[in-house]
Order: sequence, then C-alpha cells, then structure tokens
Amino acid sequence: MTDNVVDVERAKPVTLGGQVYAELCDRLIGGELPPGEKVSLRSLAEALGTSVMPVREAVSRLVADGALTVSPNRAISVPIMTLSAYQELTTVRMAIEGFAAERAALHRTPSDLTLIRRYDAAFRHQCVTETRDTAVAMRANRDFHFAVYAAAGLPSLMKIISGLWLKIGPLLNFDMRFSPERLSLGGAEAHHGRCLEAIIARDGPAARAAMTGDIAGTAAFIATSGQLHD
Repeated sequence: MTDNVVDVERAKPVTLGGQVYAELCDRLIGGELPPGEKVSLRSLAEALGTSVMPVREAVSRLVADGALTVSPNRAISVPIMTLSAYQELTTVRMAIEGFAAERAALHRTPSDLTLIRRYDAAFRHQCVTETRDTAVAMRANRDFHFAVYAAAGLPSLMKIISGLWLKIGPLLNFDMRFSPERLSLGGAEAHHGRCLEAIIARDGPAARAAMTGDIAGTAAFIATSGQLHD
C-alpha cells in the first residue's frame, strides 16, 4: 500500500474485512483494476494472503458503493462506464476537486508541501525518463492528487473525493496505460507543476484552474478514445 494519501477507512480498519476493503479501494482508485476486469474472490484472497470470507465482505461493500458490479450469473467485475456517466462524473470532479485544490492553497502546511512536492517529482520523473514505468506513474499521479486534496484539511471532503475516484479510478489512467507517450505529451505534468506553484504561492484560484485543467485534459482524451459508449 502507499504510505498515506488514499484515505478510505485507512486510519483504523478494525476488522480484516476492513483492511481488505481499504486495499481494494486503493487498487480501484489507483487504476490497477481496469473497467470490465473480472474479480475472483479466491484469487484476491490468495493475492492478499487471507481467507475468502473477508474478501467477500469487502467486495459486498464495494458493490454497494457502485465500485464493483455483480452480473446475473454472480460474476463480479469492475463496471464498464458509459460516456454520459463519465462526463457527469467529470463535471462533478472538476467542481469538487477544483474546490479542494483552491482550499489546499490557502490551508496547506509545510508537511503538506513536502508530500505534494515529492509526488510531483515522482510523476515528473516518469514523464521525462526514457524508461518510464506506467504503474509507478499511475501511483504518483494518484498520490499527487490526494496529497493536494488532503492539504485542504477537510476529512469529509476527502471521503467524497475518494468515493468519486472509486468509480472513476479504473478509467483515469487509461491514457497512461494504453498510450504511454501521453506522459510526455498529455499535459498532466504541466498542470501538476502549475498546481504546485499556486499552492506554494497560496493562490487559490490558480490552484483550482490548474486542477480543473488537468481533469479536463485527461477527460477529453478518454472521451474521444472510442472506449466509452452510451
């Protein structure tokens, strides 16, 4: 698991099922489980080193969250999103995550800045290196975003954003997973850099603009990729 930033019941998962839920949330939010992927309870239990029971409990919660779906034959999978649903979620994300970035610029602490700089540097490295690792890039992108959102200092806001990313996460890194050149050409590095600069300068509107620009840029690529249909 990453060290801190994806806060979905991560603070104190009191049961094994809670720990498994947090791990699966982490994978969904990080884009490690793509749309349409089948989820095997037994395979997950083996991968996580636990029994099937806590995995079943965690999966049931994720189905209730809308992050996983169960077909009539009881097969469990990551939902395939429609274009209209994706566009709706993108609109909501731009409003909520833009607000979080704006507030982060006004309320960030020195430790917040340390984390944001760390993840920005990790993502930037993957954008410029010739031997890029898309899995590392996806984690760094996710961690940068959530470090910014955490800096807003509103735990309830983090829960809302985490809920959005549970649904959108499997698609968010489509451009990096299938088009690695997007790391150097897609503009995310520049948007992240502008967001960091705005947060350092405590410029809320600029931080919001950079974050919404990042979200909109990725959304435009995915919407025109031919992968989403109504």
